[in-house]
Amino acid sequence: MNLTDEQKQIVTGWMEEGLKVADVQQKMDEEFSLSMTYMEVRFLLDDLRLNPKDPVEPEPEPEAAATPESQSAAGDAAGDPSQDPAAGSGKVTLSVDAITRPGSLASGKVTFSDGKNATWYFDQMGRLGVVADDKSYKPSPADVEDFQMQLQTELSKLGL
Repeated sequence: MNLTDEQKQIVTGWMEEGLKVADVQQKMDEEFSLSMTYMEVRFLLDDLRLNPKDPVEPEPEPEAAATPESQSAAGDAAGDPSQDPAAGSGKVTLSVDAITRPGSLASGKVTFSDGKNATWYFDQMGRLGVVADDKSYKPSPADVEDFQMQLQTELSKLGL
Protein backbone atom coordinates (compact mmCIF):
# COMPACT_ATOMS: atom_id res chain seq x y z
CA MET A 1 0.00 0.00 0.00
CA ASN A 2 1.43 3.36 -0.98
CA LEU A 3 1.22 6.39 1.26
CA THR A 4 1.52 10.00 0.21
CA ASP A 5 4.50 11.98 1.46
CA GLU A 6 2.20 13.82 3.84
CA GLN A 7 0.87 10.52 5.26
CA LYS A 8 4.43 9.22 5.67
CA GLN A 9 5.32 12.33 7.69
CA ILE A 10 2.26 11.86 9.88
CA VAL A 11 3.15 8.19 10.50
CA THR A 12 6.74 9.25 11.31
CA GLY A 13 5.35 11.76 13.83
CA TRP A 14 3.25 9.06 15.47
CA MET A 15 6.29 6.84 15.85
CA GLU A 16 8.32 9.72 17.33
CA GLU A 17 5.50 10.21 19.85
CA GLY A 18 6.12 6.63 20.94
CA LEU A 19 2.97 5.01 19.57
CA LYS A 20 2.97 1.25 19.29
CA VAL A 21 2.42 -0.61 16.04
CA ALA A 22 -1.17 -1.47 16.99
CA ASP A 23 -1.86 2.20 17.74
CA VAL A 24 -0.45 3.24 14.36
CA GLN A 25 -2.59 0.57 12.72
CA GLN A 26 -5.71 1.97 14.40
CA LYS A 27 -4.83 5.60 13.57
CA MET A 28 -4.20 4.73 9.92
CA ASP A 29 -7.66 3.19 9.75
CA GLU A 30 -9.30 6.14 11.49
CA GLU A 31 -7.45 9.01 9.81
CA PHE A 32 -6.49 7.61 6.40
CA SER A 33 -9.31 5.05 5.99
CA LEU A 34 -6.61 2.44 5.36
CA SER A 35 -7.44 -0.94 6.84
CA MET A 36 -4.18 -2.86 7.24
CA THR A 37 -3.19 -5.94 9.20
CA TYR A 38 -0.70 -5.62 12.04
CA MET A 39 1.94 -7.35 9.91
CA GLU A 40 1.32 -5.03 6.98
CA VAL A 41 1.83 -2.03 9.27
CA ARG A 42 5.07 -3.61 10.56
CA PHE A 43 6.30 -4.02 6.97
CA LEU A 44 5.29 -0.44 6.16
CA LEU A 45 7.18 0.87 9.19
CA ASP A 46 10.17 -1.22 8.17
CA ASP A 47 10.02 0.23 4.63
CA LEU A 48 9.93 3.71 6.14
CA ARG A 49 12.86 2.75 8.39
CA LEU A 50 10.83 3.45 11.51
CA ASN A 51 11.18 1.39 14.64
CA PRO A 52 8.85 1.42 17.62
CA LYS A 53 10.49 3.04 20.62
CA ASP A 54 11.34 0.82 23.56
CA PRO A 55 8.85 1.14 26.40
CA VAL A 56 10.11 3.17 29.35
CA GLU A 57 8.03 1.28 31.92
CA PRO A 58 10.75 -1.22 33.03
CA GLU A 59 13.13 1.55 34.13
CA PRO A 60 11.38 2.44 37.43
CA GLU A 61 11.21 -1.21 38.52
CA PRO A 62 15.01 -1.75 38.80
CA GLU A 63 15.30 1.60 40.59
CA ALA A 64 12.68 0.59 43.16
CA ALA A 65 14.25 -2.85 43.55
CA ALA A 66 17.75 -1.40 43.89
CA THR A 67 16.81 1.13 46.56
CA PRO A 68 16.42 -1.32 49.50
CA GLU A 69 19.50 -3.26 48.41
CA SER A 70 21.58 -0.12 48.13
CA GLN A 71 20.42 1.00 51.58
CA SER A 72 21.29 -2.42 52.99
CA ALA A 73 24.67 -2.37 51.25
CA ALA A 74 25.35 1.11 52.60
CA GLY A 75 24.53 -0.09 56.11
CA ASP A 76 26.81 -3.11 55.72
CA ALA A 77 29.65 -1.05 54.28
CA ALA A 78 29.49 1.51 57.06
CA GLY A 79 29.29 -1.20 59.71
CA ASP A 80 26.35 0.62 61.31
CA PRO A 81 23.50 -1.82 61.99
CA SER A 82 21.04 1.06 62.47
CA GLN A 83 21.31 1.73 58.73
CA ASP A 84 20.09 -1.80 57.87
CA PRO A 85 16.32 -2.04 58.45
CA ALA A 86 16.53 -5.82 59.05
CA ALA A 87 19.34 -5.62 61.60
CA GLY A 88 18.39 -6.03 65.21
CA SER A 89 14.71 -6.56 64.43
CA GLY A 90 14.76 -10.21 65.53
CA LYS A 91 15.98 -13.45 64.09
CA VAL A 92 14.86 -16.09 61.66
CA THR A 93 13.54 -19.30 63.21
CA LEU A 94 13.22 -22.50 61.24
CA SER A 95 11.49 -25.77 62.09
CA VAL A 96 11.39 -29.13 60.31
CA ASP A 97 8.08 -30.99 60.02
CA ALA A 98 7.90 -34.32 61.90
CA ILE A 99 5.82 -35.64 58.98
CA THR A 100 7.25 -34.49 55.66
CA ARG A 101 4.89 -33.07 53.03
CA PRO A 102 4.04 -35.56 50.26
CA GLY A 103 6.48 -35.34 47.37
CA SER A 104 9.15 -33.66 49.50
CA LEU A 105 12.40 -34.85 51.02
CA ALA A 106 12.01 -32.34 53.84
CA SER A 107 9.58 -29.60 54.77
CA GLY A 108 8.89 -27.19 57.57
CA LYS A 109 8.06 -23.68 58.64
CA VAL A 110 10.05 -20.47 58.91
CA THR A 111 9.36 -17.27 60.78
CA PHE A 112 11.32 -14.29 59.53
CA SER A 113 12.69 -11.51 61.74
CA ASP A 114 9.68 -9.29 61.05
CA GLY A 115 7.28 -11.98 62.29
CA LYS A 116 6.04 -13.09 58.85
CA ASN A 117 5.57 -16.84 58.42
CA ALA A 118 6.17 -19.15 55.48
CA THR A 119 6.21 -22.84 54.68
CA TRP A 120 9.29 -24.33 53.03
CA TYR A 121 9.93 -27.63 51.29
CA PHE A 122 12.81 -29.38 49.59
CA ASP A 123 11.44 -31.56 46.79
CA GLN A 124 12.75 -34.80 45.29
CA MET A 125 14.29 -32.90 42.38
CA GLY A 126 16.44 -30.87 44.76
CA ARG A 127 14.40 -27.68 44.42
CA LEU A 128 13.65 -25.43 47.36
CA GLY A 129 10.21 -23.90 47.62
CA VAL A 130 9.11 -21.21 50.04
CA VAL A 131 5.46 -20.18 50.27
CA ALA A 132 4.72 -17.17 52.47
CA ASP A 133 1.37 -16.83 54.24
CA ASP A 134 1.14 -13.38 52.63
CA LYS A 135 1.66 -14.07 48.91
CA SER A 136 3.16 -10.61 48.27
CA TYR A 137 5.70 -10.87 51.10
CA LYS A 138 9.41 -10.81 50.30
CA PRO A 139 11.86 -11.29 53.18
CA SER A 140 14.88 -9.04 53.55
CA PRO A 141 18.17 -10.21 52.00
CA ALA A 142 19.61 -10.68 55.51
CA ASP A 143 16.66 -12.92 56.45
CA VAL A 144 17.05 -14.95 53.27
CA GLU A 145 20.72 -15.51 54.02
CA ASP A 146 19.97 -16.51 57.63
CA PHE A 147 17.19 -18.86 56.45
CA GLN A 148 19.49 -20.52 53.90
CA MET A 149 22.23 -21.07 56.49
CA GLN A 150 19.80 -22.57 59.02
CA LEU A 151 18.20 -24.73 56.32
CA GLN A 152 21.59 -26.05 55.23
CA THR A 153 22.37 -27.00 58.83
CA GLU A 154 19.02 -28.78 59.28
CA LEU A 155 19.24 -30.61 55.95
CA SER A 156 22.76 -31.84 56.75
CA LYS A 157 21.39 -33.25 60.04
CA LEU A 158 18.86 -35.19 57.96
CA GLY A 159 21.61 -36.41 55.62
CA LEU A 160 20.36 -34.38 52.66
